[in-house]
Amino acid sequence: MQQIINFILRNKVFLLYLTLLFVSLVFTIQSHSYHKSKFVNSANFISGGIYNSANNIDEYFHLKNQNILLQEENNYLKSILYNSSDSLSKSFNDTTRYGGNYRFIPAIVIKNSYSASDNILLVNRGKKDSLKEDLGVITSKGILGIIDKTSKNYATVLSILNTNSRISAKLKNTNHFGSLQWNTKSPNVVQLKEIPKIAPLKEGDTILTSGLSAIFPKNIPIGSIQSFELDEAENFYNIEVKLFNDMTNIEHVYVIENRDKEEIDSLLNNRNE
Repeated sequence: MQQIINFILRNKVFLLYLTLLFVSLVFTIQSHSYHKSKFVNSANFISGGIYNSANNIDEYFHLKNQNILLQEENNYLKSILYNSSDSLSKSFNDTTRYGGNYRFIPAIVIKNSYSASDNILLVNRGKKDSLKEDLGVITSKGILGIIDKTSKNYATVLSILNTNSRISAKLKNTNHFGSLQWNTKSPNVVQLKEIPKIAPLKEGDTILTSGLSAIFPKNIPIGSIQSFELDEAENFYNIEVKLFNDMTNIEHVYVIENRDKEEIDSLLNNRNE
């Protein structure tokens, strides 16, 4: 306290000057509309800049929450798109249950491979999130792969860039379907085989999931025809499909559960016995 008093005594002239200057400025601003408007505008400019900077910082630290909200909204829209009996009035959570056969579960890829011959991805969802083998995995642009193995908190995904991957796919324009495979040459291009030569083709045609398996819903985008040629027997086309997904840059994904899959598989297995 004594130090504060000593400081005031040593600088009493300067402090008196600042006090009188402040008082004079207050009287000047209050008695002249021009000066008052300039002061208000300057104060608004300074405070607005401060609040804007603070808001930008706050938004940056809440980007994760915004991404979660966007994923939930995407879940909602995808569920409407791929289910035929949805209702906008039904509630949803992070596993998003709606009417229809399909449930969409958001996940994040925490490990990705695309340069090997048998590529596997790792996602941050597992058995505690109801993940199990043979569930489809997609992104906002198209298919990614199929759940291979699960633990409590994580799951591996058999990428479409895997020589063991076989996915039923069709031509958008004609519904002719074949088997989607990968020859390991490019992470951006896969091969569609067994399309009959009677099917009309042209470069740029869209390839979609066929819906003939119990894993993927019908009409999920895959890619577009880059080139094609007949096989050696000239009965079927070998088609090069350029993927819509950039397989080297994958983060946010959606796992698809077909609730009727076990019933369908059981029926088909019993028929083959």
